[in-house]
Amino acid sequence: MAGFKNRVKEWFENFIPVFGIHTRNQRGGNKMPVGSGVKKKIELWFEAFGHLVYQYRWVSLILMLVLLGGLGTQLPKLTFDTSTEGFYHEEDPALLTYNEFRRQFGRDDLIIVAIEPTDVFNQNFLKKLKAFHKDLEKEVPHIDDIISMVNVRNTRGDEDRLIVGDLLEKWPEDEAALAALRQRVMSNPLYLNRVISEDGRFTTVVIKMNSYTSLGIEADALQGFDEAEPTASDRDSEAVQEKFNMGGEADVSIEESPFLTDKEKSAAVEAVQKVISRYQAPDFKLFCAGSPVVEQVAKQLMMKDQSRFVALVILTIGLCLLVMFRRISGVLLPLLVVACALVSTLGLMAVFKVPIKHPTMVLPSFLLAVGVTASIHILSIFYQSFKKTGDREEAICHALGHSALAIVMTSLTTAAGLASFATAQIAPIADLGVFASIGVMLAMVYTIILLPTFLAITPMRIKGRVGEPSSRTLMDRVLEATADFATSYPKGIIAVSLILLAVSILGASRLTFSHNILTWLPKGIPVRQATVKIDHELKGSVVLEVIVDTKRENGLYEVETLNKLEGLAREIEKINEGDLFVGKATSVVDILKEIHKALNENRPEFYVVPQDSKLIPQEFLLFENSGSDDLEDVVDSQFSQARFTIKVPWLDALRYVPFMDHVESLFQQALGNKATITVTGMMALMGGSVHAAIHSAAVSYVIAGIVITLMMIMMIGSIGLGLISMIPSLLAILLVMNIMVLFGFPFDMFTMLIGSIAVGLAVDNMIHLMHNFRRYYGETNNTRLAFRETFHTAGRALLVATVVLSLSFFIYMFASMNNLFHFGLLTGTAIILALVANFLLAPAFITLINRPALPAEKEVNHHEG
Repeated sequence: MAGFKNRVKEWFENFIPVFGIHTRNQRGGNKMPVGSGVKKKIELWFEAFGHLVYQYRWVSLILMLVLLGGLGTQLPKLTFDTSTEGFYHEEDPALLTYNEFRRQFGRDDLIIVAIEPTDVFNQNFLKKLKAFHKDLEKEVPHIDDIISMVNVRNTRGDEDRLIVGDLLEKWPEDEAALAALRQRVMSNPLYLNRVISEDGRFTTVVIKMNSYTSLGIEADALQGFDEAEPTASDRDSEAVQEKFNMGGEADVSIEESPFLTDKEKSAAVEAVQKVISRYQAPDFKLFCAGSPVVEQVAKQLMMKDQSRFVALVILTIGLCLLVMFRRISGVLLPLLVVACALVSTLGLMAVFKVPIKHPTMVLPSFLLAVGVTASIHILSIFYQSFKKTGDREEAICHALGHSALAIVMTSLTTAAGLASFATAQIAPIADLGVFASIGVMLAMVYTIILLPTFLAITPMRIKGRVGEPSSRTLMDRVLEATADFATSYPKGIIAVSLILLAVSILGASRLTFSHNILTWLPKGIPVRQATVKIDHELKGSVVLEVIVDTKRENGLYEVETLNKLEGLAREIEKINEGDLFVGKATSVVDILKEIHKALNENRPEFYVVPQDSKLIPQEFLLFENSGSDDLEDVVDSQFSQARFTIKVPWLDALRYVPFMDHVESLFQQALGNKATITVTGMMALMGGSVHAAIHSAAVSYVIAGIVITLMMIMMIGSIGLGLISMIPSLLAILLVMNIMVLFGFPFDMFTMLIGSIAVGLAVDNMIHLMHNFRRYYGETNNTRLAFRETFHTAGRALLVATVVLSLSFFIYMFASMNNLFHFGLLTGTAIILALVANFLLAPAFITLINRPALPAEKEVNHHEG
C-alpha cells in the first residue's frame, strides 16, 4: 500500500506542474518540479502513469471492459440510411420543404419498371403484364399505388356522363380491339413517356411507395382482423389508416407520423426485384430503375464491400505487424485495442441514433487502420526496452514516457482534422467528422490504458539475450541514408518542393465537383444500364417538383393561372441541352384538359383549358364524383396549391443546379406575385447537395488548416516552425488533387474527405519526428545524428504505420463501387506522399534553421568517418 501511495504522490507531483499549478511546497521553493520544461514533466507523468497501470492492471482491465461492454451492447440498435434525404440534416430547410411536399402529395421517388416485349399491343403480352402487375400488388410491401397500362386512368365521356376507369377495364378480345387500344394509347398525351414510349416499343409499371412507415402500427391496427389474403400494400395501407382513424393510444396525426424507413424501402425494392426475376424473359425484357433502386443497390454493394474490407484490413494490419515485430503479441494486442475503439465508436453512434450512411461506411476500416498506428509506436519502444533491460514494468513505463505524449498530440491533430467536418451541411459528412474524431480519441485512450494493461498481463519472453544489441536491418540502412540525404541537401530539397507546390496550386484549381450516385456503380450493373435505357426510351427517371401556391382558396379555378401553367409546361418541355432535356411536364392542367375533352364528346380539339371560369369547378367536381382520387396527387383540398412535375434524365447533380434556377425563373416571370414558387423533389435534393458539399469542403479545409496549424505552433513553440510544419501536408494534398485532375477523378462526397484525413495524418508524422528529434538533439547537439536516431526509432514506426495505413486504404481499390476505388487509391497515395514529404522536408528545414551549429557538426561527422 505504501508503494501505491508513493506512485500516486509521484504521479500527482509530476502532473500538477504541467498546467502551471503549484503545490504550496513548490511555491515556497522547498520542492522543485521534477524535470525541466513542460514536455519533460508530461513524459515523466506518463512514466508514473505506466507504473500505476502496471500495479493495478486487473482493475484497469475491468474498467476498460466495462466501458467496452456498455457501448458494445448498443451495436444491435445501429441502423443504415442510404437515401438521398439522408444527406441532409433533419432541420435543413431543403429537407423540411421536401417533407411538407411528401405530406401533401406523397412520394416522388418512384420505382420504374420498363418492359420491352416483341409487341406491346398483343394478347399474350397484355395477359403477362396483367399477371406481373397483380403479383407486384400482392407481394410488394409498403406500396401506395402501382400504375401500368392495366389500370392507368382512362377518362372518357358517354353522352352526358363522365366515366373515369382503368384503361384495360374492358379487355380487348380481338385484333380490332387491340388496334383501337393502340390508337387510344398512342394518341393520349398523358400516356406518352409515362406508361408508353413515344415509339410504342416500351411500356412501364410505375410503383409509388407509401409516404409513412407502418412500423409499430401494423400489429395493433390489424389485431382481430382475419381478412382473406390481403395484398402486401393493402396490409400497410389499412394499418396506417387504422392508426390515423382509431382513437386512444393509436390516434396520431399525419404530421407526427414518421416517414417510410430505409429498411422498409429496401424491403419494397427487394420484393420488386424478386418478382422481376421470375418474369424476366427474352420476350418480356424488364429494366428496373428509379432512385429507390439505385440507393438500394448502392447500399447492398457498400455493405458487401465493407464487410469484406474490414476482414482484409485486419489481415493486412496483422501481416504488417507480424513482419515488424515477429511476435504474436505484436499482432494480437494492437488489433484487440483498435477493435475495442471501433466497437465503442459504433456503439456511441447507436446510442445517439446516428445511422450508417454512405460516407460513414468507411469508418470501420478507417479506425482500424488509423487507430493501430499509436500501438505501433508504443510496442516499438516497449520491445526495444524489454529486450535491453528484461524488466517488463520499466519497459512499459519507458514506452509510455517516450511515445504517449506524441500519441496524444497526434490524436488531437488527427481528431481536429476530422472534426472540421462536424459543421458540414451534408449530414453524413458531419456524422463522419464527429464520430471519426471520437473514434480516434477512444483509440488513444485504449492505447494508453488498455495496451499497457495487456502488456502487463500477457505472457511474454525476451527474444535473444537481455542487453544484446539489435542488428541493423535493410530498413535501418535506408532510413539512415534518407536522414543523411535530407540533411546534406536541404536547399535543393526545399527548392524542388516549393516548385512542386506552386505548380500543384495551379493544377488543383482545375478540379471540379461531382455528385452522381449512379456513376459510383459499376458500368455493367443492371440498375445503371436500366437507368440509361429508361432515360433514352422514356425520356427521364428523375423529377423536379415545383409547388405553385396561390395563397387563396380555389385559386386554381382561375383561368389565367391555369393558362399560365399550361404555357409553362409547353415552354419547359422544349428545353433540350444535349443530355439534359425535359421528357414530360405535368400538372393539374392535364387532368382538367382530359375532363374537358371527355365532356365534349371526346373530341381532340377540346383537349384544352376551358376559358369559362364557371366550368372549371364544375368539371373538377364531376371528376371527383366519378370515384377517382387522382386529384389528391396534384392539388391540395382547398385548390390553392398545385404540383407541377418535370421529368428529366438521371445526370450529375451539378447539371441540375442551373436547370433548377432556370425553371424557377420561368415560373417567377409567368406568375409574378400571383403565387409563391417552391422548388423541391428528388432533383432539388440532389442538386442542393452540390452547393452544400462544396461549401462544406471549403469550410472544413479552412477550419482544419487553421486549427491544426495553431496546434502545431503551440506544440512546437514557434510560429515559424509551426507554419513550416504544415508545408509537407499541403504539398501531399495538392499533389493528390493534381492526380485527380490528370486522371479525371471527380471531387465528390468521398474524395472530399481526403484532405482533412491526409492533413491530420501528415501532421502526425511531423509531430513524431519533431518529438523524437528534440529528444535526440538534446543528447547529441548534432542535427544529423539526431535525425539518424529519430529515423531509427520514430522513423521506423512511421514507415510501418504508413505501410499499414496506405495498404488499408488501397484495399478499397478492390471495391465494387467506383467512388470507393477513387477514395482508397487517392487516400493511400496521399499518406505515402505525406510521409515522403515529411522525411525529406523536416530534416531539410531543421538543418537550415540550425545552420550556425553546422561547423561543429561537420567536425563530429568528420571524426565519425
